[in-house]
Amino acid sequence: MSNIIPIVLLSFAQGPALPPDSPPERPSPAQPTGLITRAEGAFEGYTLIAPLSSKSTYLLDMQGEIAHEWPSDYTPGHSAYLLDDGSLMRTGRVDNDTFSGGGQGGRIQRIAWDGELLWDFDFSTEVALAHHDIEPLPNGNVLVIAWEAVGPDELFRAGRRFEAIGDAGLWPDFVVELAPRPTEADLGGAEVVWEWHAFDHLVQDQNDQAENFGVVADLSHRIDVNAGLRTTALTAEELRRAKELEEEMRGLGYTGGDDPSTGEDDDTSAARPHGGGGGTDWLHTNSIDYLPGEDLILLSSRTLSEVWVIDHSTTTAQAATGAGGRRGRGGDLLWRWGNPAMHGGTGQQQLFGQHDARWIEGGEGLRVMVFNNGEGRPGGGDSYSTVEVLELPELGGPADAGPASPLRTIGKGGKVEEGPAFYSSFISGAQALPNGNVLICSGAESRLIEVDASDRVVWEWQGDLPGAEGERGPGGNRPDGPPPGPGGRPPRGERPEGPGGPPPGGPGAGRGRRGGHGNGLFRATRLGMDHPGLVGLIPAKDE
Repeated sequence: MSNIIPIVLLSFAQGPALPPDSPPERPSPAQPTGLITRAEGAFEGYTLIAPLSSKSTYLLDMQGEIAHEWPSDYTPGHSAYLLDDGSLMRTGRVDNDTFSGGGQGGRIQRIAWDGELLWDFDFSTEVALAHHDIEPLPNGNVLVIAWEAVGPDELFRAGRRFEAIGDAGLWPDFVVELAPRPTEADLGGAEVVWEWHAFDHLVQDQNDQAENFGVVADLSHRIDVNAGLRTTALTAEELRRAKELEEEMRGLGYTGGDDPSTGEDDDTSAARPHGGGGGTDWLHTNSIDYLPGEDLILLSSRTLSEVWVIDHSTTTAQAATGAGGRRGRGGDLLWRWGNPAMHGGTGQQQLFGQHDARWIEGGEGLRVMVFNNGEGRPGGGDSYSTVEVLELPELGGPADAGPASPLRTIGKGGKVEEGPAFYSSFISGAQALPNGNVLICSGAESRLIEVDASDRVVWEWQGDLPGAEGERGPGGNRPDGPPPGPGGRPPRGERPEGPGGPPPGGPGAGRGRRGGHGNGLFRATRLGMDHPGLVGLIPAKDE
């Protein structure tokens, strides 16, 4: 299977058009590192980070110093979680002959506080690869985002525009729930207990002879198989900037390896969205979060600039249809927000290459927080990122029911009078803290910022961790003999029938960025002093 898209397909490369020219780059002044600000009102605890170019995961104390470290044989792929027993659930990046791109993972591990490896699952095959994020569940299982290989023939049957079908096909995303089953003989044991596939929930209005034909605007609960296609060729300036973005992603450890994905003469490499994939990474789902009381899953598609909610209360069979589950919609989208044009809707685009969509628990109604990277944001001027808080409508109506605008926006670039200015065109995240504060991770800047309810900065840290730079790459060697794909699902192309840089303006070197030091951060999580995974494990320390 070729990963090279013919040059004739450049006019259908995915992702939003990049904005026009930006100011020339200037050398950036030296920036402070380590703890920059600690003020009254900061939420006391420890901050979990997994630098993209490091094989270690760290806990930082409130002084910004390393309080604990979990070494690994792999750079992250890319998220990490501290569990209640003090062990670390961590993703790892491995090589794969089919899938290679930004967010690449392929391994999931649980590592004890003392470094003992407790579970080591290899999620990397010829037809599926875990990427970006996982979500540990209250029952001990784990949700995983993965790519699956879909070939040209099946794409044609599903109504993909013919001129946008390359030899490599597409990598639609799916979600799988794994129940870890490690044994002394096999630390990688696991059972697949639930699956959801985006490719089971398509619509298209281009070919009335193909599957899933319908009026896209009337079927907002379905995913347009042609969403995100460009209708104009990339300009020379856009190609240059796309290459610049790929170089920065490689430099921060996001895409791994020191060599470009293709040869110097292959101009199509610059059109690859978000660092590799040859345009095959159609949705680029970069986060997953679970809401226990409602049994809902929240997903973030960077390429479409949308966040989605799906129902986890379904069976796997129901999740492949539009019926069943607590809300009667099966695996169809219950809610989507951020970019109406992706489903034939009207109204302004409000998300731009976003990351880290998380549920906000504890309040009335359903609320979500998301880091809005700002890639391709219209209006010109300086590029900037924001954090948005969204209040969801009652689920059950149209999937695109609103809201009309965010409930709250954090970030001075968003014309808010108070608060910090920050910008990261990729990676990054934000966490709502129990005391009402928000922890912001501006990932390409390697910068953490905590703000209170008035957007006042109460804690700030700039990354500069020992040993991280220079460890970039795919991480350890994969063991021989990878297990079968999750659920034993065959390549979709072999099934008899189908289912039924930054943007211009930064942050390049010295533009809109405060250093970075080669330690890109996918996200950060602040853990309270009373977190069960910390109690009795972190020695008392006078600060």
